[in-house]
Amino acid sequence: MTWRKRPYFASPALLASPALLANPALLANAAFLLTRRAIVPRITLLPAADPEALAADWQALETRAAASFFQSWTWTGCLAAARFTRPLALRAEQDGELRALALLNQTRARTWLGESGDPAWDAAYIEHNGPLLAQGAEPLLPDCLRALLAGGRILRLSGVDDAHLAAARAVGVVRLRRSHTAPYADLAALGDADGAYLASLSANTRYKLRRSERAYAALGPVTLRRAAALDEALVFLDALAALHQATWTARGKPGAFANPRFRQFHRALLARAVPRGEADLLRISAGPQVIGYLYNFRYRDRVLAYQSGFDYAAPAHAKPGHAKPGHAKPGLTCHHAAIEQARRDGVARYDFLAGDDRYKTSLGHAAVALHWLDVARRWSLAGLAMRAAAQAAKFTAPGLKSAD
Repeated sequence: MTWRKRPYFASPALLASPALLANPALLANAAFLLTRRAIVPRITLLPAADPEALAADWQALETRAAASFFQSWTWTGCLAAARFTRPLALRAEQDGELRALALLNQTRARTWLGESGDPAWDAAYIEHNGPLLAQGAEPLLPDCLRALLAGGRILRLSGVDDAHLAAARAVGVVRLRRSHTAPYADLAALGDADGAYLASLSANTRYKLRRSERAYAALGPVTLRRAAALDEALVFLDALAALHQATWTARGKPGAFANPRFRQFHRALLARAVPRGEADLLRISAGPQVIGYLYNFRYRDRVLAYQSGFDYAAPAHAKPGHAKPGHAKPGLTCHHAAIEQARRDGVARYDFLAGDDRYKTSLGHAAVALHWLDVARRWSLAGLAMRAAAQAAKFTAPGLKSAD
């Protein structure tokens, strides 16, 4: 399927017509239209039988894009042939240059941007999602979304920002399924002074961090180790998973690593990301005792705190005069250690990703909004059904978000 915006009709033959040659104003206008025609985007949406065939173009465009890790080929191409059973590739070209790419999957009723539609695979939970756009190509976003709606299916957009929400509302009917804030620590704004990050936090957060670190000091200094190679990263991942599962099963929940596809995806992702320096497995210890593990992505000047596993058992063998064992906060202490390491590495932003957990807002300075939504063509059956459902919701649950 090819979709082209077509508002311009000038041609070289038209420019040579006697009527235009006799009228300088009309001639100038036609020349302008011909110039504009050369830069009208050509957008195609075609089956992608072999998603791996996109790799070269994707990685080349990635170097020219203001992309997130979740838009990188490291993430997008990971097990793509297994995850995307009916893949589609969107491609936008303008003035002979590749300007946008997206990989999608089709299910019976939906087209999924960057996801498969299979809950087991999608448990990897994409955020900061969207078509991969070259810098300066942001105005193409509505055209890209309009092209994705051309087949009549509902378009699922997960973990997209405000710009994607606005573009979706401009081209179709939107059902906003949920929104979350994604807090982050703005390390670039802190400067290089020692203690600048700690000083930027609230008095209450500083107190909790210091009290926790005093509790762990009974066991020895708090240290951070980054897995040096893939083999060690996989060992750390298994240890993280064990702590993560212990915490969640104790709460009566299955835990992310109970899903075999989740484990399979992340072991494959680490094999791609660790050699590229795009993933960190971190072990934080107090003396001989492991406090916890962090699984972070590193992409350009950002760290994204993706997954964690903490030992919530109270520190053993507390020495007299130190804080009570119950004052230890493994999550706060582990992320604080990782943030200070990120500052030393020159990272500009430590992103906690979506969620309203207290530690994220306590350790962060600001937040962006991320949204999960469905989009349909305005006068399609799906779009009309979404409008009707939104109207009905106004009478049954006034607080619900309505379709646009």
